[in-house]
Amino acid sequence: MVDSAPGRPTADDGHPAARRAARAPTGTTGPGGHMTREPGRRGVLAATAAAGLGLLTACAGKADGDAAPPGAAPPRTGAATPGSSHKPAKKRPQLPRGGRQLFPRYQLAGFCGLPGFAALGRLGTGDLDERAREIEKLAHTYAGDREPLPVLELLATVANAEAGSDGTYRSRTDADTVRRFHAAARKHRALLLLNIQPGRASALGEVKALREWLVHPDVGIALDPEWEMGPGEKPGDTYGSTDGRELTEIARYLSGLVREHDLPEKPFIFHQVASSVVRDQHAFRPQPGVAAVKCADGIGSPGLKRETWNHLVTNLSRGMHTGFKLFYEEDPKGSRLMTHQEVLALRPQPEYVMYE
Repeated sequence: MVDSAPGRPTADDGHPAARRAARAPTGTTGPGGHMTREPGRRGVLAATAAAGLGLLTACAGKADGDAAPPGAAPPRTGAATPGSSHKPAKKRPQLPRGGRQLFPRYQLAGFCGLPGFAALGRLGTGDLDERAREIEKLAHTYAGDREPLPVLELLATVANAEAGSDGTYRSRTDADTVRRFHAAARKHRALLLLNIQPGRASALGEVKALREWLVHPDVGIALDPEWEMGPGEKPGDTYGSTDGRELTEIARYLSGLVREHDLPEKPFIFHQVASSVVRDQHAFRPQPGVAAVKCADGIGSPGLKRETWNHLVTNLSRGMHTGFKLFYEEDPKGSRLMTHQEVLALRPQPEYVMYE
């Protein structure tokens, strides 16, 4: 995401959503060194009720009748013997590049974005296959002694500056767009993460609305709680927040899908720009089959980003993995973008690296 200063790429200025962008608070460095966002960046994000964004259909997936029960040993394969009534066992769903557990086998890396809105991230620009090939190279750069697993993080629920007819201050990306990105993820053996900026809608409700995609073994959730507004709050005016109990509710729902459909481990990322954005984090309870990743957000120089990282990953909750977010446009302003060597030198080492 980039600021909306003259000459900078922004959402389409001709669209009503772009004209009604909310002005955000002034960016500052808060206690512990964590960074708040620049005003223009929040304004652009809050202005993305994109033309043509329709409502996703929350289609409940059906459980596979012959899926193995949770915790069962992998079924044996092979043809049935002559005269036997047994059918060949169905292969259990796998992650895009094999196996059923994300960590510690894989290193995740990717781009985020929304098609047609270059200001919201690199994934929303240019040819999708070309972007997927770039992500493949990025994933290999960060892999080290792990296997690379590319990630496409698509904004599926976008916070808006106006309430809309239902008063939720959010729009949902249309199903055709999600389907296209899921097809690209399949083609390139990548993960698709569906990013949620809830506005005043229920974060868990937005996750449930994506069920038809989440029943697939290569689709996970990313929550952006700074855009989760309470009563009387508007996106762009203040930071929103979540808490450890809500994160547990979302993880529990995803765990239920994993169990029902015998899915491999499902990623659940939450982005955090400041301590206030995730309250009572130690109330989070890990759930079976769900890999929770705390992704440190925030714009700034390498030194400032390291301070943010050290502040946010201190005393991690039990069972929590780590991620790190970089910004191609904003981070270099007055400084430079961190190198991959500098990112890999962070401790604990991020298991998900995302560029916007």
